[in-house]
Amino acid sequence: MMAEPIPHWPGRMIGSVHVRSTGTGPGEQAVFVHGLAGSATNWTDLMDELKDTVTGHAIDLPGAGFSPAPSDGDYTVAGHARAVTELMEHTGPAHLFGNSLGGAIAVRVAATRPDLVRSLTLVSPALPDLLPRYGPVRIAAAAIPVLGDWVASRLPLVPAEQRINASMAMVWANTGNVHPVRLRDAIDELRRRDDVPHSGEAMIGSARGIVAEYFRRGEANLWRQAAKVKAPTLIVHGRHDRLVRPAMAAKAYRTFPQVRLVLLPTAGHVAMMEMPQVVAAEARSLIRETRLGNAPLAS
Repeated sequence: MMAEPIPHWPGRMIGSVHVRSTGTGPGEQAVFVHGLAGSATNWTDLMDELKDTVTGHAIDLPGAGFSPAPSDGDYTVAGHARAVTELMEHTGPAHLFGNSLGGAIAVRVAATRPDLVRSLTLVSPALPDLLPRYGPVRIAAAAIPVLGDWVASRLPLVPAEQRINASMAMVWANTGNVHPVRLRDAIDELRRRDDVPHSGEAMIGSARGIVAEYFRRGEANLWRQAAKVKAPTLIVHGRHDRLVRPAMAAKAYRTFPQVRLVLLPTAGHVAMMEMPQVVAAEARSLIRETRLGNAPLAS
């Protein structure tokens, strides 16, 4: 029998975004950034595993979770990165975590504000791939003008249980490992989001934002940004990831200047939710290395 999961961490508004934090704890800080259609609660279990190592802060990206829509309507990766940067200016230099879209956002933050990032942990980061899988192709289709808006307007007509089950089948390697409490939490949250006026706009806008990054050229290209990251980096990929090709891990290994790669044979796209103890052990090792001087901490 699976152990009862912990409650989700309490949240509060910090500036323009809603943030869930582990409370007063270790002096070092960590910031966690979720993926498309996710929220701060995607990090609950990993934050629990790391609460004796860092004080964690999981952001609801603008328009997601309990965060309001951005005042400027900007759902691009750069727009989300600004929100994360503003949070990190509040927390001070921190260990930065990102999953999927959140991984792309975290790369931009680490490249443009190295003073704020002590270490970087990326779980299946959504970096540009010329051979995307079926999942990203569907996201790209949803991002098409008019079609995407139509999809967003029709989604609430599909029962929340059906949508959550389909989503988990896409991102988890084995949905049998999803705790019933977490499944119920996700369904309840989706029902709440269905009543939020900007919910569809936020999802489609963020989808368009990540699709745009696949075609970006020049110094703002995410792979070029990855090559500029100064923080020691941990990249975690699940071999059963249906959204990000595990083969992209090899490119990431060649691109990031200081990088360690971990391939999990039984994980999917959200390893921090599927096996938080394993991801925490790897992240804790990286964080400890920064204390040994491999990544000087900001004074």
